[in-house]
Amino acid sequence: MFRSKVIQGLRIWKSYRFSAVNVGLKRKQETSRQLFTMVDSQYYLPNDIGISALDCAEAFRLLSPKEQLYSHYLSRSAWYGGLVVLLQTSPESASIYVLLQRLFRKQPPAQLENVATAAGLTPEEYQAFLVFAAGLYANMGNYKSFGDTKFIPNLPKEKLKALVWQSQAFHDSPSEMEALWDSCSTLLFSLADRQKQLGLGDKGITSYFSGNCFLEDAELAQRFLDSKNLSAYNTRLFKKKSEGKTCYEVRLASAVENDIAVDGEGETRCGQYDFEDCVFTVSRGDYAPLMKKVSENLEKAKDHAANENQKRMLEEYARSFTYGSVEAHKEGSRFWIKDKGPIVESYIGFIESYRDPFGSRGEFEGFVAVVNKAMSERFAKLVSSAEVLLPDLPWPKEFEKDRFLLPDFTSLDVLTFAGSGIPAGINIPNYDDIRQSEGFKNVSLGNVLAVAYATQKDKLTFLDEDDKDAYIKWKGPSFEVQVGLHELLGHGSGKLFVQDEKGTFNFEQDNVLNPETGEKITTWYKGNETWDSKFSTISCSYEECRAECVGLYLCLNKQVLSIFGHEGEDAEELVYINWLNMVRAGLLGLEFYTPESHSWRQAHMQARFVILRVLLEAGEGLVTLKECTGKDGRPDALMTLDRSKIHTVGKAAIGRFLCKLQVIKSTADVEGGRALYEGYSAVSDSGSHNFLRLRETVLLRKEARKMFVQANTTVKGDSVDLVEYEGSAAGLIRSFTERFPDDAEEVEAHLLELAERDAPCWC
Repeated sequence: MFRSKVIQGLRIWKSYRFSAVNVGLKRKQETSRQLFTMVDSQYYLPNDIGISALDCAEAFRLLSPKEQLYSHYLSRSAWYGGLVVLLQTSPESASIYVLLQRLFRKQPPAQLENVATAAGLTPEEYQAFLVFAAGLYANMGNYKSFGDTKFIPNLPKEKLKALVWQSQAFHDSPSEMEALWDSCSTLLFSLADRQKQLGLGDKGITSYFSGNCFLEDAELAQRFLDSKNLSAYNTRLFKKKSEGKTCYEVRLASAVENDIAVDGEGETRCGQYDFEDCVFTVSRGDYAPLMKKVSENLEKAKDHAANENQKRMLEEYARSFTYGSVEAHKEGSRFWIKDKGPIVESYIGFIESYRDPFGSRGEFEGFVAVVNKAMSERFAKLVSSAEVLLPDLPWPKEFEKDRFLLPDFTSLDVLTFAGSGIPAGINIPNYDDIRQSEGFKNVSLGNVLAVAYATQKDKLTFLDEDDKDAYIKWKGPSFEVQVGLHELLGHGSGKLFVQDEKGTFNFEQDNVLNPETGEKITTWYKGNETWDSKFSTISCSYEECRAECVGLYLCLNKQVLSIFGHEGEDAEELVYINWLNMVRAGLLGLEFYTPESHSWRQAHMQARFVILRVLLEAGEGLVTLKECTGKDGRPDALMTLDRSKIHTVGKAAIGRFLCKLQVIKSTADVEGGRALYEGYSAVSDSGSHNFLRLRETVLLRKEARKMFVQANTTVKGDSVDLVEYEGSAAGLIRSFTERFPDDAEEVEAHLLELAERDAPCWC
């Protein structure tokens, strides 16, 4: 029953991978054939993909026993919640995950290799399978967390089936393993057009909306949520027809499944409502068994909390995940902000909305990390200088917050980061009302930065040879500065003009002028409107672009560079590489653009492409981008930056653009914002640069994003042991097969039940 529901109505795999070479398709030029092959390769993870272990042994060792127990239970909560991402990503992700868990729990990678050989797999094909499995675990689904592109195993379907059939897991439970294979194998290998990327409606796959939802459904649902003062962060939307009416279910993530009032929220918001000729039902219970485990472990962590703020924070988080209350999560976030300078830092919940095609629903993530004192001292100096640096930003003071609430800004070594991927830095919470009036925290993840952005010279693309050594030397330090400015003064700056429900304005309506027009402000946020709800599909990338521009603009400030220990010629080298890295990233961003749907799949990379366009438009030889032929005879490109013009032409261009971005954001000018941002985001073959052709070159020479192996913690008596793994595909796989030692089968059964319940919704 489960397998028939999962595959109902879906296309059969067409062996897309080999279409370029196996069906006799003739290409006029060898170059074109190479390009086609490389374009296809974006749907595989290469066998030599970088995989690094996140080192946190020393940081964990220095924790007290109480702090270690606190870290352990927070990590357990995060890992259980992280499994939700499987259900948020694609219809098949959960069953693929369970299939892999069953295989590798019975036979770890080294043992399964003998089975693979007997099944007819070459060493390269078995490595490709291990890399796929590692990728599924690292991304918590079969779509890349950075780019939202699907990836499939780089070996024939028949060979993978043979491996499954000859495995110990199949020998022990043949009917169960066959059902698992049948439930996911078609989608596991499918590269039908809609399934190549995440998206809404006919533009891709999403599990945030049922398969019959389109943009107009998302917009209608947002209007309904706004009318009920409900946040979309922890919801999914399911649409159906009943008695001739369009009906929507807004499902809240919660352990509790029945309709009961939640303390502090008045009467329950669950129930049925008529809205714009449709019927909306608000219900609880999405991911219920997983939410229950998240809450249970938060309660256990509370017993080892360091202070009252931590205890209250965990109580509110547990209440949020138990009852599906975003208000409780906001309350927990308030206590989190008050918990200044903790040794063990954490945050958990439905946080970032990058992967919701509409930009409002949060993906689950949870992290636990230990403070890095030396690096945190530098960030603390940046925080203390913030009020001096903010006036340097290129917008009038009326467009800046009335008071900058000094946040925590710490560098942390990650112990646990559960979700679809690990960022280099974080600025949270994402609730506009809290950020603007109560504060926020900034986090830089030091052990991620240490390994994520290391680059080998022979893999550096699109740069002049003279730039490569400096790039390798200064990329790490420059990125540290950029992350600090991006998170603290990028996301932390700027005011939203709001008229609250009582009609009161938070700005002087008669006196504040729009610096772009010289006229009075005519638009603003009203009532329950937020940045995400107003700007929806462009909100994430637009905000990342604004923060990146702040980083570029303020890294020119000598005081900032001095805070991070850079003076004189070294400081100028850092500035040069920071700007060079940004324009190169803008070119690399083309990998994450889908020409068929004219859409971007990654918010940060779209933002960097926009910045590249702005700097190219500045002219005067600041940035040059030329197509050429590489030493290997294949298409290539060369990007150069005139360092003598960064402080003049570059600063002026970024300053003008940054002011426009902030004014539009402050005034809730959605129409102007879309026109500006979508204009710079356009990728075409016309104009001074053929970006569509350059995209093919970028795909031809792309390097896969690294994956990380994380440790596990286990309790033995009153102590906690840290279990580490090697930085390899096999090590990453082992870390996941050992992650749920006491209840793996129970958890997997829950995942399959949840996937089966919703299977008809995706057809």
